[in-house]
Amino acid sequence: MHKSLEYLEGLKRRGIKLGLGPISRLLDRLGNPQDEYKTILIGGTNGKGSTAAVLSSILTKEGMRVGLYTSPHLCDFRERIRVNGRMIEEEMLCSLIDKIREEAIEDITYFEYATALAFLYFSKCSVDIAVIEVGMGGRLDATNLVSPEVSIITNISLEHQEYLGGDLKSIAREKGGIIKEGGICITAATRSKVIDTLQ
Repeated sequence: MHKSLEYLEGLKRRGIKLGLGPISRLLDRLGNPQDEYKTILIGGTNGKGSTAAVLSSILTKEGMRVGLYTSPHLCDFRERIRVNGRMIEEEMLCSLIDKIREEAIEDITYFEYATALAFLYFSKCSVDIAVIEVGMGGRLDATNLVSPEVSIITNISLEHQEYLGGDLKSIAREKGGIIKEGGICITAATRSKVIDTLQ
């Protein structure tokens, strides 16, 4: 395995740390690449990845240059970061890992690093739009530093209660954090307490 990829894998030991401070400061140092293209941000409990994949395919067939960021991967980290269905090249991935490593002045997690890699790669590829899958929750997830054209919340049920809260309303509040003021939100959620919280 390339040393850059070994370094990335080693970040897994830092675990999960919800919060936008470190990733926000890192993206500032990288020039905020996530602001250079339109985005669609997809959260929810189930169906995020499949929704993202379908949307990416539709937009690609419409002739757009489309970035797709999903997690986790099955076999190869590069599965997470694609443009028009093609995974990021290993040489480019290693180059971007090294670039981010130079700019990171504080500890960031594996997922934050992966998110920064995706944002930077999509900028370098001059995508028209990026379809971004939230990692966990929403409000404090590293992906929530984009300004989406549309926020999508597939559905909401009890999950990751140690991080997101012990009841459906608390979890809905966290996931609803990807909805921007004045922005468009589409959801498949049907439970009244969830809808009320999202509104």
